[in-house]
Amino acid sequence: MTAADTLNEIHAVLLSRLEADPESSYAASLFNKGLDAILKKVGEEATETVMAAKDGDADKIIYEIADLWFHTMVLLAQQGLEPQQVLDELARRMGTSGIEEKRQRKK
Repeated sequence: MTAADTLNEIHAVLLSRLEADPESSYAASLFNKGLDAILKKVGEEATETVMAAKDGDADKIIYEIADLWFHTMVLLAQQGLEPQQVLDELARRMGTSGIEEKRQRKK
């Protein structure tokens, strides 16, 4: 299974939770609480990722990044976006200097 396959499977599960009973699933409870709750979780997970990296514990870093990726995928689903769109954007940036890519965004 490729990384894209895994992301697409998670996305499909998340889509099935959009209208699910909030008592039946964590993702459904986040969708039910709305955008602010989802954004709060993304922020919390980003902070926990930073703290894990500062601690230098590889297992903790992986765990926290998995949480961060999951919550950003909840955000994508809530916004009607798909993981493939992010993968396409990353692919578009391949071969472009990060400095050059940033310059292009400012135009």
